[in-house]
Amino acid sequence: MTPDVITPDLKAVLRRLKLGRLLDTLPERLVLARQQQLPHQDFLLLALSDEVARRNSAAVTLRATLAQLDPTMTLEQWDPSAKVTYDRALWDELVSLRFIAAHAHVAIVGPVGVGKTFLAHALGWLACRHGHTVLATTADKMLKSLKHARLDHTYEQALRKLLAVDALLIDDFGLDALDPIESRDTYEILIERHRAGSIVVTSNRGPDEWLATFADPLRVAVGDSIASSTTCTTWRSKASPTASARSRRWTRRPHVRHRKDREAPNPDARVHHPIPTGYNGWRPARVKVT
Repeated sequence: MTPDVITPDLKAVLRRLKLGRLLDTLPERLVLARQQQLPHQDFLLLALSDEVARRNSAAVTLRATLAQLDPTMTLEQWDPSAKVTYDRALWDELVSLRFIAAHAHVAIVGPVGVGKTFLAHALGWLACRHGHTVLATTADKMLKSLKHARLDHTYEQALRKLLAVDALLIDDFGLDALDPIESRDTYEILIERHRAGSIVVTSNRGPDEWLATFADPLRVAVGDSIASSTTCTTWRSKASPTASARSRRWTRRPHVRHRKDREAPNPDARVHHPIPTGYNGWRPARVKVT
């Protein structure tokens, strides 16, 4: 059987159409088409599908690179036999990525070494595969970059970069006390991203402990936004019987906090729902990993 010859004219046309990468798989597809006697339209669909798959893969890789995601922290590489406990039903809800569409937020909390960063980056990779824009950083790196941006007058540009993505991943949040400038920057990001997109935070501390890390005079403002005016939902975790009192606080039933000057919340708001809707303020879904 005479092998199919890809002529120089065909190569030139494909490259003119920016389809030059089709030449990598075209010989194999021609052989397959002859063996299976594919109609012309089916062969064309097969060849173009290869190009679509290649471009999608390249786009995911580019988005993940721009997001600064760790290539070793994908959902496929998570070890299901790892001796850690977390709310698997809540995790299954999070990997659906509905929280991004709802502009909801996630706090992944737990002690050092249980895989909080891994889970956050895995969500980031999944978001990139579904066409979302992501940016992963640490709290310390984020705040230092904003400080440096003030010096070279690029603060607004640096802030827009943090606000423009669909999902912002902040690792090691709330570990150290913040100075007034860092408090102001953090407050700005939390408030602005409430409507701009989702935040995935990893921390050794729960959101109810973050307030203590902020410097005055923003303490009242941040507390008002994150605690008082926020409808918070806590989630049951699989903490061991020997867990500390601090860990056991995360097994409370869903509750509602509200301003004193507001109408008492509807009892229906206490219904356990993985991605709360119609919320005001900054309300993260909390994943406790132990």
